[in-house]
Amino acid sequence: MASTTELAEFRRVLAQLRSSVSALRARYGDTPAVLRIHNDVQRLDIDIAELSDVLPAQRRSAEFTENVVIVPDTPYDPSLWRDADDEGLGGQAKQ
Repeated sequence: MASTTELAEFRRVLAQLRSSVSALRARYGDTPAVLRIHNDVQRLDIDIAELSDVLPAQRRSAEFTENVVIVPDTPYDPSLWRDADDEGLGGQAKQ
């Protein structure tokens, strides 16, 4: 079972959210919007309980840097776009 400060902080914030939703229900009643918010909080409860049983994944920094593609900021060669259609404007007229 993973016990991290992130999970503890999330649970603390979720408790505050649950309290705020209770205040909304007291003020606005069981309107559809309040019920959806209440349902969202219940789903967060379920998700955090599930996440608590999972060990955090270890990031492999080399794996992420291998897939990085550098796109230059320099303008493209205009000849690359010769005979290309402008999307949304239709094709060029054939002569």
